[in-house]
This record gives sequence, C-alpha cells and structure tokens, in this order.
Amino acid sequence: MKVALVGVTGYAGMVLYQLLKSHPAVDQINLYGHDLDHAVPLYEAVPQFGPTEMTPLHPYDPAAIQAANDVLFFATSAGVTNTLAAPFIAAHFPVIDLSGDYRLKDPAQYTKWYHKTPAPQAALATAHFGLADFANAKGQTYVANPGCYATATLLGVAPLIQQHLIVKDSLIVDAKSGTSGAGKKLTTMTHFTQTNENLQLYGINTHKHIPEIMQAIHQWDPAIPALQFSTTLLPITTGLMATIYAKVAPGVDGAAIAEAYAQTYQDDFFVRFTGEQLPTLKQVVGSNFTDIGAVYNPVTNTVMVVSVIDNMIKGAGGQAIQNFNQMFGFDESAGLPTTVALP
Repeated sequence: MKVALVGVTGYAGMVLYQLLKSHPAVDQINLYGHDLDHAVPLYEAVPQFGPTEMTPLHPYDPAAIQAANDVLFFATSAGVTNTLAAPFIAAHFPVIDLSGDYRLKDPAQYTKWYHKTPAPQAALATAHFGLADFANAKGQTYVANPGCYATATLLGVAPLIQQHLIVKDSLIVDAKSGTSGAGKKLTTMTHFTQTNENLQLYGINTHKHIPEIMQAIHQWDPAIPALQFSTTLLPITTGLMATIYAKVAPGVDGAAIAEAYAQTYQDDFFVRFTGEQLPTLKQVVGSNFTDIGAVYNPVTNTVMVVSVIDNMIKGAGGQAIQNFNQMFGFDESAGLPTTVALP
C-alpha cells in the first residue's frame, strides 16, 4: 500500500513514520507538510532522522495526495485537520487522524475545551472514535485516534464501568506523562531546568482529553456524572501512567474486580492484566502494550487501578497503526513493536 503522512515533523509523526517503515503491508510512504510551498528533504526538516534520510517532504495538495496514495495519516496539531480534511471526507478517502479535531461529536464541546473553531457537525458525525481495543475500525473511512491520556484512562476504567462495579460519582484519575506528550514546541514548563528533578501539575479540570474520556464513558454507562482528572508532567521523555481510584459498588470485592479485568481483556493481545502486581512504565515503553493492575482495599472500599502505556506508541502512532490494521484487515500486530526498551 501507498501511505500518505501529514505532520512528520512532530513527535507523534516521527514515531508513526518509523512504525510505518517497518509495516509489512506498506510499500511506499509519501510525506507532506501542510505549511510548505516547496519540497524539502526530510533530514532538512527533521535533523533527528540523520543525514541519510533524504525522503522528500512535499507541499500539501489534497488532489495529489488522493491520486498517489491509498490512505492518509494526519499527525498534526489541534486546529489543523478541521480545515484540511473536508476534501477527503467528501471523497470517502481513508483517513486516520491523530489530532483531537474529530474526536468529539459535539462541536460546542470542541469549542469549550480546545478554544478553536470546530469542524462542521456533519463531518464530525462521520468520524469513528478509534479506541482500537473496543471499537474496530473495519469499514470506517475517517478514524479519530484517541489521545494518550484518554487511551490509558479508558482502558483502565472500562471493566469497572461496563460491568457497573463502582459508585458512579466516585471516579478519580491521577495521570502522569513524560515530556514528549507535551509536544515538540518548547515552553517554560518543558525547559530542562524546569522539568529536571521536578514534578508539575497542569491542565487541572481543563485538559483537552477530559471530554473525550467522558464521551466514551457515557457510551458505556450514561449515569456516570463526571470524573476528577489531573495530569502531571514527569521528568522523563516517554511513558504515561494513569492511577485510577473509585469506591466499589455494594457486593463487589477484589475477586470480582480481577475477574472483570481478566474477562474483558482475555482475548486482547495488546492489553495485559497484571492483577495485584501493579505495572511500571519500563514494562511498556518502546512497545504497543497497555499493562493494567488493580488492587482492592476492603478497609476503604476503594479500588486502585494502574494503567501504563508508551504515550508516543500506544498513545499515538501505535494505536493509529492498530486502526490502520483493522481498517484494511491486516494482522492486529502488523508493524507494531512488542519489545520494550531496556534497560
């Protein structure tokens, strides 16, 4: 297959490009820059790839992209694809979008949380929210790839909510991510002297992934009113941990919780339930796995769930490849790393 990628200069785009290069069904990758007026070598645009990477980065042209490719990946910032995607939606051309522009079905919610102009309601209605472990992308033409925090959180809470194991208004998520999740653009918060040997909370009650988490949760149980959600910047490059707390419903104990997770993920290759052995970031960084552990405290009647992912792979490019594999009927693990980065 011939694959187009718009947005290779960002961190998610870089990782996605590397994954696509190793995918057995991808014969050619064509790169495009939405803000270019002439072609440049990839190395010139992204020196991290090294001087031998001379693949051209072409100016963005919707007609040329559709003529030369079988599918398009957008790895652009929020506010870009809602201005670029219309020709592809009109043509029913396959698109996998890693930005947040088509995740939310309600345009008013997008405006509230992203502070940008939303895509048209009709276009939003065509998008498939691609939480790959729960929503198969087969037959879809526009897939909105979930955010990294949303991925770890939703996989972590799904058994609790789907099987109604918790008190509905007790859900708390304390999530932490490495600096790659903040994107490539330098900010005061991500400056080395600020990040190193430090922990910083950010986006409290305002993080853009909150509405997509609640949108998915309400599909599983509309009676869940809200969740308390916090995010912390870790002084590491890659990795994301969501620690989830909730009061359990009457009659629920540790055995019922363990059974719910084991049952939910027993046939899921990329989600591994570790029981009361709580996972660490080192178990997943470099891979497309999600590792989830759960511990029940009968004294406080509280369950604590820990969900860990590589935020650049499972939380971005890797899940995009999962959706690509589902969309075109490839093996679920094709092109996806299953070996963690050690030591």
